[in-house]
Amino acid sequence: MTEVLPSPADFRMHHPLRVRWAEVDLQKVVFNPHYLMYVDTAIADYWRALALPYEQTLAALGGELFVKKSTLEFHASAFYDDRLRVGLRCARIGNSSLQFLSGIFRGEELLVSAELIYVFADPVSRRALTVPDALRKTMLGFEQGAPVITAQVGDWNAMQDGVLALRAVDEHDATARHCVLRNALGEPVATARRMAGATEVDGAAVMPSLQGADWDQAAMAALAGQ
Repeated sequence: MTEVLPSPADFRMHHPLRVRWAEVDLQKVVFNPHYLMYVDTAIADYWRALALPYEQTLAALGGELFVKKSTLEFHASAFYDDRLRVGLRCARIGNSSLQFLSGIFRGEELLVSAELIYVFADPVSRRALTVPDALRKTMLGFEQGAPVITAQVGDWNAMQDGVLALRAVDEHDATARHCVLRNALGEPVATARRMAGATEVDGAAVMPSLQGADWDQAAMAALAGQ
């Protein structure tokens, strides 16, 4: 039976990277363990795509994620200065485990496929815990194309708590229109404003650990569309 290998289209989330000189071995190809590092780095981007700050989220949920299993299957090699994309998706969530599948691509060519199994567990005893419903729904919803944030728009009185969680107040805020994006746990993750009489949106800010995922741009777009 022919094995069906993943393609870039199988993944909603892609992490781009460029092979560095230090990652190449004496055979002039990427040293095998670095591929696992590539996938692990993509995991961080996956949490940003969910609008969930990793440490804060797990602390709020009362658990930690521990790697139970990681496997790599090699199909072709990457070379110095190659531009790669690491596709990543959450394929299954059990009672306490989460399965992630990954593909590392050069263009459309699959170089490495990977599987990671995590267990959600108590951070002290490391005994397995049930994956919280909020995390389960957010991850599985993301994989099905569902939004992971909600946008709230209003005046300063209605929005100030969310805005102040992300940036300091200034003299224009009291009369401006504001947008706050909240994640699946209700935490404010990004904000933007439009000052009274202005046509442009400004005052964008985003939670530091989620920078690079364009949530500040999403807040600006949500406010501009009002």
